[in-house]
Amino acid sequence: MGIFGLFSKEKKESLDQGLAKTRESVFSRISRAIAGKSKVDDAVLDDLEEILISSDVGVETTLRIIERIQKRVSKDKYVGSEELNRILREEIMALLEENNSGDVSDFDLTGRTEPYVIMVVGVNGVGKTTTIGKLAWNFKQAGKSVLLGAADTFRAAAIDQLQIWADRVQVPIVRQKMGADPASVAFDTLKSAKATGADVVIIDTAGRLHSKVNLMNELTKIRNVMQKVIPDAPHEVLLILDGSTGQNAFEQAKQFTKATDVTALALTKLDGTAKGGVVLGISDQFKIPVKYIGIGEKMGDLQIFDRKEFVNSLFS
Repeated sequence: MGIFGLFSKEKKESLDQGLAKTRESVFSRISRAIAGKSKVDDAVLDDLEEILISSDVGVETTLRIIERIQKRVSKDKYVGSEELNRILREEIMALLEENNSGDVSDFDLTGRTEPYVIMVVGVNGVGKTTTIGKLAWNFKQAGKSVLLGAADTFRAAAIDQLQIWADRVQVPIVRQKMGADPASVAFDTLKSAKATGADVVIIDTAGRLHSKVNLMNELTKIRNVMQKVIPDAPHEVLLILDGSTGQNAFEQAKQFTKATDVTALALTKLDGTAKGGVVLGISDQFKIPVKYIGIGEKMGDLQIFDRKEFVNSLFS
């Protein structure tokens, strides 16, 4: 386990602070709803259901959680509020575990002979460029050499923003002019990464959903071109979602998972919202692991998602 493998006191404090709005809005309401109850009846479950749905956990995921609770408490009619709280915590954690959320413990990529390629997808405005910058910083802190590829050539601003982050984190970037072929940028980036022995390559892609067919074709072309340089690239397709948008994040996840093979999720802006429950719903609905969460503006506030610490923080 690398230096980031242990969940440090600082990271825990940052997580607790970042989830404060969700904890107060959602999980404090749950605590109040079940406080002092000597048994779990339909009224208690109805209250739980309403709170979870209103916090953007999603209807299907909420019903699944309620069903699991019902199964657990059916054996014993008298389950106190403290025990119900524990059961709810355990079932939410189990749900995340089923989707392999939290299997990665740090930014260390040991034993690789070729660059680890991350293709980043997501609509504009979700924190995509910021997340790429913070990812680069975290990998660099873990002792890895990082190369960025500005393959979102649809907007000049996207290239310039990525350049600003590259300068800030002090990592090299491969870029071309606005309107250049994104696949060409990705190809050049991977060629450069191999030539320089880079450990990690992060490729930005265009954040637009005006036409799913065009998006699918573009992402497929980028993948195919990258595989001419590194046959199994990309090793990770990371979808960035703005956690504060709630149900809109579900819709974006639906569109992007149809367009390309998303392998991991990053939920950003969780510190500014009470909709942190969306992490549970999206992970459950799409069966894609949540790998990173953004809980603040500092570099270290992009954390590798630890399901146990996440759930414990919500219930603390």
